[in-house]
Amino acid sequence: MAVRFSRRIDFPMVDLAGIVYYPVYWDLAHRFFELSWEEICGIDYPKIIQELRLGFPAVKNECEFLAPLKYGDIVNCKVWISEVGNKSCTWKYEFENQHKQLVWKATVVTVCVNMDTFESIKIPKNLVESLTSNRHD
Repeated sequence: MAVRFSRRIDFPMVDLAGIVYYPVYWDLAHRFFELSWEEICGIDYPKIIQELRLGFPAVKNECEFLAPLKYGDIVNCKVWISEVGNKSCTWKYEFENQHKQLVWKATVVTVCVNMDTFESIKIPKNLVESLTSNRHD
């Protein structure tokens, strides 16, 4: 089941044309990624990194820009997981504006790493179960 988040597009996010500067989409996606852990797994991302000493860095990113977001728009994000492997997860994002127009979509593959060695490791079973329950096509 997908999780959903919303926020307003603020002035520092836009360029001189008055639209969201393209790297900001990735910044927003990462912020929604961090928020999604508590919804999906019942644990916030800072705790995963600082206490469990696990990280999920991106190893592959793809996106498509479909329409601009402008200053003052509301971005509505839908996040879900399309695949959970032994060491990796594939996250899907769809951003819509306040008019329900799809403006951006992305796929991000993350790999579970030990934060002390930065070596890839198997995703812990309890997280696999929660992440798998969030699968959505």
